Amino acid sequence: MSHKILVAEDELIVAFDLCDTVAEAGFEVEGPHSGISDAMLAFQKEKPDLAILDIQLDDGIVFPLAQKLADEDVPIIFHSGRHTREEVKARFPHAKTLTKPCPPAAMIKAVNQVLHAA
Repeated sequence: MSHKILVAEDELIVAFDLCDTVAEAGFEVEGPHSGISDAMLAFQKEKPDLAILDIQLDDGIVFPLAQKLADEDVPIIFHSGRHTREEVKARFPHAKTLTKPCPPAAMIKAVNQVLHAA
């Protein structure tokens, strides 16, 4: 059974590239979602095994969604070009943070590490 990964990313090219990378590595992809509300709805329908979240989405900062995911013990990888690791670590000490642009191999390595640690 493959792991389901929720992807929330508002930059179209990055979003589809990220989804392709995750799918090609054998994971089931939920997304991409460009807004918090869409991603939240998908999460409420079916809990993912992992979430890859851009911090700034179309409808705001993703932290409220990230908090709901964390409350449900869903591991998170933040994928951002605007926020520092320190900012994210302060709010979500167990989340992994990758800086955009993240090479596909590094993303899949992070996904595997996070899934195996969970």
